[in-house]
Amino acid sequence: MDKEQAQKRAEELRPLLQYYTQKYFDDEQVVSDYEYDMLMRELKQIEKEFPDLITEDSPTQRVGSSIKKGFEKVTHEVPLQSLQDVFTFEEVEEFDERMKKAAEEFGRPLDYVVETKIDGLSSAIEYRDGKLVKGATRGNGLIGEDVTENIKTIKTVPKTLKEPISITVRGEVFIGKEDFEKLNENRLLDEQEQFANARNAAAGSLRQLDSKITESRPLNIFIFNVQKCEDINFETHYESLLYLEKLGFNVNPVKILCKNMEEVRKAIEDIGNMRDKLDFGIDGAVVKVNDLELREKVGTTFKTPKWAVAYKYPPEKKETLLKDIICQVGRTGAITPMAILEPVHVAGSKISKTTLHNEDYIKENDIRIGDRVIIQKAGDVIPEVVGVVKEKRDGTEKIFHMPEVCPVCGAQTVREEGEAVWRCIGIECPAKLYRSIIHFASKDAMNIDGLGEAIIGELIERKLISNIADIYKLTFDDIASLKKNGKKFAQNMMDAIEESKHKDLYCLINSLGIRHVGVKLAKTLTKYYKTMDDLMNSSYEELKMIDDVGEITALTISEFFKQNQTIDLIEKLKQAGLNMNAFKEENSDNRFDGKTFVLTGGLQNYTRDEASEIIEKLGGKTSSSVSKKTDYVLAGEDAGSKLKKAQELGVTIISEEEFVAMIS
Repeated sequence: MDKEQAQKRAEELRPLLQYYTQKYFDDEQVVSDYEYDMLMRELKQIEKEFPDLITEDSPTQRVGSSIKKGFEKVTHEVPLQSLQDVFTFEEVEEFDERMKKAAEEFGRPLDYVVETKIDGLSSAIEYRDGKLVKGATRGNGLIGEDVTENIKTIKTVPKTLKEPISITVRGEVFIGKEDFEKLNENRLLDEQEQFANARNAAAGSLRQLDSKITESRPLNIFIFNVQKCEDINFETHYESLLYLEKLGFNVNPVKILCKNMEEVRKAIEDIGNMRDKLDFGIDGAVVKVNDLELREKVGTTFKTPKWAVAYKYPPEKKETLLKDIICQVGRTGAITPMAILEPVHVAGSKISKTTLHNEDYIKENDIRIGDRVIIQKAGDVIPEVVGVVKEKRDGTEKIFHMPEVCPVCGAQTVREEGEAVWRCIGIECPAKLYRSIIHFASKDAMNIDGLGEAIIGELIERKLISNIADIYKLTFDDIASLKKNGKKFAQNMMDAIEESKHKDLYCLINSLGIRHVGVKLAKTLTKYYKTMDDLMNSSYEELKMIDDVGEITALTISEFFKQNQTIDLIEKLKQAGLNMNAFKEENSDNRFDGKTFVLTGGLQNYTRDEASEIIEKLGGKTSSSVSKKTDYVLAGEDAGSKLKKAQELGVTIISEEEFVAMIS
């Protein structure tokens, strides 16, 4: 490669690596560690061959990430540097040759400590007189984020040391393999996006502005270095690690003292072989000079210490049998196809199943039941089917079809236009029970005060409720049994349950969780259908003629009320005494009849919901987008694109003062 080609390639690599780096430190990984490492290695090689091509903003010259908004900055007294990556044992031997020369020059002993390279978020923790006073992320190596309150939520971080010493240590915050799998399984059930890997999950959890979220995540930490300690002068790194254990720290359990390069090679191989057995994920092995004075003599570059290297293991790919494809139903009804695999060990984990994402992914990759497939799991990335060995097909393979009925409850499944996901629409589906009841009891629905997520989970676990209607069968003793001295709590909830029976029909419609139907549309429906029976008997053709009800929503409502589960639930709620009728409008003032408002910007005297409610009570309606049919745009402070569009279309724009005058 000549210099012109090198410059062109370097200009391609820098912005790409900067983008990948920023995503990584924003806890969103868009390429595997291996792909990133290979691109970074290529750029380093170009800059090594042509040093005058190095730029100040090159990713090779920078450490870490920017500071997340909302955190206080912390300046590290001792920089938290990154490590020089190597990918072959020849490179480790070259490192050894440099260290031998240095040891001979400075007259120091040379041995090494080989440790696992945990794939997490590096952090520094400071103690004064044995008390934890500060925790910070690495950030850019020089300045990090103050995450003291979040660090304190990690159970393996001691709040008080066994000796009253002042010390700053460095560790890696991570999530163990089993904990990570459970975390992602729960997110899959909740239809939340899965974490790409344990590192992203750990980093995102530690960098939460709300420490309660951090506390809810299964974070762990391994301490691997003394950053600063004025009270004790250690001679070796290994000695310092043993002392950290004595103080009560959770020290990296894999630390192998090696006399020579032959033992280093064996340690790297042993760590590679034990990856399956470790209960935490790693992305390499770190080789460190043990003698601390030799480290001081060897020194560092701006970005990395010269006395250590990180050996990176290549990503593993394994072939296995795809035995079956089953469907998992999430808590809001989304159906996810899962590959059931002949168990295979990949990158430290035993893989027996993995998500196939959706119907389109299966079709695009022509994945069939009975195929031999290739599984990849680079580092701790979620295992994925990355290929099919089509030449091994023998004709017995079966094409997979998404189920037409829910595998859990037997209700109809639908895939709406423009979506990749199939969904169960059965309201009594056991897989959806938890989320269905949470929505049913929420403030904008039946507003059953006290019936929160934890109580709902407890009621389901104790088998006190198995469907929504069972809420109205709960007894005083059932509820009181959930809490110690729970009589007052039980009475309050019994009162809230009774009060919910008398809600307006629109609240009940909203509480059913019909897809695309919220409070606003539920209110609209009660203008046309005054009873639940009227709505249940409505046709698709009638529904799609209503303002704000498009064809997809009309079909969704129509199909929902045809389901046997829906009919059964409504009948149970009738028997429980719930109101099935729309309240009569007491307000005869329809001054905004036929008028459409769009609200934008911040209002001084009303929330948007309050302003919308006033408009609707006066016969008008609100919309989220500006069009030629919009009559008024109510513009508050910092109004944005909607105001601009209204000006372009010539729509009447009113201020909050003018709005107040209109409703007076």
